[in-house]
Amino acid sequence: MRTYLFTALLAAASTVPAMASDDFDRCVAGLRDHARDQGISESVTSRVLAGIEPLERVIELDRSQPEFTRSFRDYLEKRVTEQRIEKGRTLYREHSQLLERITRETGVPGRYLIAFWGLETNFGSYTGKMPIPRALATLACDQRRSDYFTGELVSALRLIERGDVEADAMEGSWAGAMGQMQFMPSVYLKHAVDADGSGRVDLWNSIPDALTSAGHLLKSLGWNEAERWGREVQLPEGFDYSLAAGLKRKRPLSEWRELGIRNAWGGELPQADMEAALLLPSGHEGPAFLVYDNFRVIMGWNQSEFYALAVGHLADRIVGGGPFQTRPPDHEPLSRNTIEALQAALKEAGHDPGPVDGILGSGTRSALRDFQKEAGLRADGFPDPDSLSALGID
Repeated sequence: MRTYLFTALLAAASTVPAMASDDFDRCVAGLRDHARDQGISESVTSRVLAGIEPLERVIELDRSQPEFTRSFRDYLEKRVTEQRIEKGRTLYREHSQLLERITRETGVPGRYLIAFWGLETNFGSYTGKMPIPRALATLACDQRRSDYFTGELVSALRLIERGDVEADAMEGSWAGAMGQMQFMPSVYLKHAVDADGSGRVDLWNSIPDALTSAGHLLKSLGWNEAERWGREVQLPEGFDYSLAAGLKRKRPLSEWRELGIRNAWGGELPQADMEAALLLPSGHEGPAFLVYDNFRVIMGWNQSEFYALAVGHLADRIVGGGPFQTRPPDHEPLSRNTIEALQAALKEAGHDPGPVDGILGSGTRSALRDFQKEAGLRADGFPDPDSLSALGID
């Protein structure tokens, strides 16, 4: 395997080029035409998009999202901190009446709303300073996800047009997420709620609007009020790690019990009529989790398994739960170029990981798991040195 060639070619492909001014201007002109075709007034498109310039920093951040470039331990310990847990517990008590009302309306327990709030903006302390129209125009003119961000730009213009927020005040994350719960513009349009009766939806300054809107979004994504997100578990000696096949391979809890899986303290799994998938975010050396349908709902908010595990864990800690019984190992995170080389090597070996994008997502883990099983390695879907070596990656 010519790993050096793989890595060199993919590193060159991953370089973020500067966007030429003329190309960007032509793209923005096309975006203005598209927005008008979608019913946005000429006055709004001219006022917001005239003379807009690209933000190269936005493209750089799009290529280095922490959910996909850090180890699980590093990701978790930077997000579920003791300070955030204590602050979450304080806010959970402080807003108990509001949270109880939202739970009655949506079925979503308040601890999850507080957890999302903490992870998204550190409980509203930082909602982002990127100018949203400019960031979205930059991403819409980048070919990687142009269609998606074009739609989000139109939604942002619609919010401005209907008076929810002034263009100059529309600030948020590099990807266009806004307010205390970091809603994308299309989600803001569809799910945001005027919970405080002010006459307009304000996800920046109104805690009732922000938390209630989050509850309604999770309800729309299919939240099951009878279940939790999942749980940490213990695996028996000699366990077949290939059974940890990601969210697409669910089994009834009764089958996981028969396979010898127990809860994190060694006790029996609950006698519940429900299905779960088994996740090993750090491979066989780290904690194992059985996750339920609400885990998929959390991933409807953010497609990262690391993020969803952090939300569930923070929610548990807020209501008195303890740390994981198995601490994630201190793995050195793989570089994006190495993950791209891994994906290319898996393709060459006949195991399709999906796009060669440098993201260690479920598709790549599934393809790696199949390769590991075929090669007689521990099939946990984790890119350990033995697996990388077997694929010819240094």
